[in-house]
Amino acid sequence: MLENLTSTCEAAGCDRPLDDDALMVAMRTEGGERRAYECACGAVTVTVVRE
Repeated sequence: MLENLTSTCEAAGCDRPLDDDALMVAMRTEGGERRAYECACGAVTVTVVRE
């Protein structure tokens, strides 16, 4: 089930997928990897990937 999750822009009904082309910054901390994506609409989405 979790393998079917995708990063998607949720700003004002944008719904564009946020893939590697939209990835702007990634940093690793002990809490997991933080990833910041910038959508073509200008919205920024931050995700946390935990192992």
